[in-house]
Amino acid sequence: MIEHAILLSAGQGSRMLPLTAERPKCLIDFSGRSLIEWQVEMLARGGVRRIDVVTGFKTDMVDAHLAGIADPRVAITPQFNPFYQVADNLGSCWIARGAMEGDFLILNGDTLVSEEIVAKVQQGNHWPIAVTVDVKPAYDSDDMKVNRSADGRLNKIGKTLTAAESNAESIGFLAFRGEGAALFREAVRQAMRTPEGVQHWYLKVIDSLAPTGKVGTLSIEGLGWGEVDFLNDIEAATKLTDGWV
Repeated sequence: MIEHAILLSAGQGSRMLPLTAERPKCLIDFSGRSLIEWQVEMLARGGVRRIDVVTGFKTDMVDAHLAGIADPRVAITPQFNPFYQVADNLGSCWIARGAMEGDFLILNGDTLVSEEIVAKVQQGNHWPIAVTVDVKPAYDSDDMKVNRSADGRLNKIGKTLTAAESNAESIGFLAFRGEGAALFREAVRQAMRTPEGVQHWYLKVIDSLAPTGKVGTLSIEGLGWGEVDFLNDIEAATKLTDGWV
């Protein structure tokens, strides 16, 4: 059982303007709870006891919101990313690298996951780094596409994979166990020392680790999740959370 999770919630969600002009995407309401409250709830149901939340845009608003989540199951610690406007989410991982001790989970700040998905990720598999994936008939340009072997090993991950290469999609939920934590932490450190480091998603680091054979996938095909990237995602996400109320 992994008891520690890191939520990457530093972004504004500019693709959802004007809805996110005065509040970050993680505070959008879905069925009576904010996006981040749903994340905390599902992680807590799955046995997570400590959550580090990387904040950025409107950090005071997020801090106040997190302070209002009175849940005895979890201890929530905000970590401010002062570079959120100029760095992609690899920068948020760099900010949280000190918390990457022992086994941990990473969940993107715009991903809603069901209790069943958290349970399945907690059951785990033998991979030190496990990328949670869904399988669809086809993938679009905004999907974080995955190429994986028949045994579940991750070969490539990225938005630029071709249709022929893509046989799964990352949902933005990863588990790090054993040596996986140190592998990722060191790869983040090295990547952020390069001139282009601030421009990268953390999954570019995962892609760079794929040749080690330490990165695998975990399919949650058929289970409920949703990504909130655009205004037209709200309807589907609300339908999902309506079923959780």
